[in-house]
Amino acid sequence: MPLVPTGDLITQARTERQAIAAFNVITLEHAEAIAAGAERAGTPAILQISENAVRFHGGDLSAVAAAASAVARASTAPLGLHLDHVVSPALLHAAYAEGFGSVMFDASKLPYGDNVKATAEAVRWGHERGMWVEAELGRVGGKDGEPPLDAHAPGVRTDPAEAAAFVGDTGVDALAVAVGSTHAMTARTAALDHTLIAALRDAVPVPLVLHGSSGVPDAELRAAIAAGMTKINIGTALNTAFTAAVRDFLAAHPDVVDPRKYLAPAREAMTGTVVRFLRAVSAGRHT
Repeated sequence: MPLVPTGDLITQARTERQAIAAFNVITLEHAEAIAAGAERAGTPAILQISENAVRFHGGDLSAVAAAASAVARASTAPLGLHLDHVVSPALLHAAYAEGFGSVMFDASKLPYGDNVKATAEAVRWGHERGMWVEAELGRVGGKDGEPPLDAHAPGVRTDPAEAAAFVGDTGVDALAVAVGSTHAMTARTAALDHTLIAALRDAVPVPLVLHGSSGVPDAELRAAIAAGMTKINIGTALNTAFTAAVRDFLAAHPDVVDPRKYLAPAREAMTGTVVRFLRAVSAGRHT
């Protein structure tokens, strides 16, 4: 079916007092697993490509975007395509040229004033072209190249008053907030601050986004959605499933050299992970 704009999927989820899951795409198999998982679960989902993934593909957005888009369009599930964690204005501009309707512009490493200025410019540019723009305030941490970040350290969490000012000054369509999760967690042990999530929900008029959801247990995800989270980002959990399946297959079949033999179980493992997260997310409802 045709791609569904990310903004439309999130608006629908928020209107229905639910949330929607967004999964990171690195390889073609990631995209195929997300689409298959959404079909099996009977729910919409978002395929998102990060700037790190674009860098992995030689810095060229066009090929990986075309592949993810083709998979999504061939699926029977309602799927959106989103560009995640963009720090380069040039990549933001390339996203529009490649047909992306939404982007997460990430200036969260900058001092607050510089973050506001850079994000406001990205929002202005994107809105002039009909793009939906997400941004981040606070430090979720854990991305490639970043030192480990204590999600519970003072000053890391997003402040509700600052979030309200940030949204007002930048005009963003959604806000990723730091509430206790971190990127790249391989164990689901994160404990979220649900009181803070509710305060942020009450402070800002736009949907809230939870990054680093791979490390968040199902019960915590449902509680976060009940408190006000609308977009739930998952990446590392797919990579964990992919890598474990490849390792297990090659350990059992050390002479195999045909990558299709081990990519097939890896793709199926990711599909199962997508289904489990989609069911966990769809079970949550805003209170």
